[in-house]
Amino acid sequence: MDEKNPKRNSEHEFPLAEKRAVYDAIYLRRDVRGHFLPDPIPDAMLYKLLDAAHHTGSVGFMQPWSFIIIRSEQVKRQVEKLFQEANEEASKVFEGEKRELYSRLKLQGILESPVNICFTCDPTRNGPHVLGRHTIRETDVYSTCCAVQSFWLAARAEGIGVGWVSVFDPIKLREVLKIPAHVIPVAYLCVGYVSEFASRPELESAGWLARLPLEELIFYEQWGKKNVE
Repeated sequence: MDEKNPKRNSEHEFPLAEKRAVYDAIYLRRDVRGHFLPDPIPDAMLYKLLDAAHHTGSVGFMQPWSFIIIRSEQVKRQVEKLFQEANEEASKVFEGEKRELYSRLKLQGILESPVNICFTCDPTRNGPHVLGRHTIRETDVYSTCCAVQSFWLAARAEGIGVGWVSVFDPIKLREVLKIPAHVIPVAYLCVGYVSEFASRPELESAGWLARLPLEELIFYEQWGKKNVE
């Protein structure tokens, strides 16, 4: 495309600069565990990001998500304690160099980030029969995960870091946050302004895993079929 005289492929296509911003948010998004600054996130900004999450598509338009905003140091410390307990157990499943590397990884920024947010999913919202969910019940959780991604990309566009902490006992987390028994805690996020964003995902830089080649993940017409006829 000639950037000086861009030609649109569709009348609904975004202008070039706006398209580039969308892709930048995707490619430059990072799971932030460190580099958090103590600067508070203004309420208006936090609401703006949560509004982006709330405008995510959901199966049957059920909007199963709710958001618990956590700023209390006391609550954060309770959650951080749950992380430490679970992290100690998680490290035991690895052996040798992998366990040593795991022990060096920073997997959370619960206390360092000014705000923590727990995204939850209510499977009962809008009743037992939700359009499009009859055969795949888990689509409520899938929809909530999409809301997490919307929040994450909006935050990156605003220069705000987000880190997803998944090393918890969800039952204990539910107890700490007083989440009803039928509601699922889907994602616990550490949120805050940061001093920098890493150029590559931290786990990739640390040598934990490499990004898989896209070509290996694309099949045609059925699983495992690599060639187009």
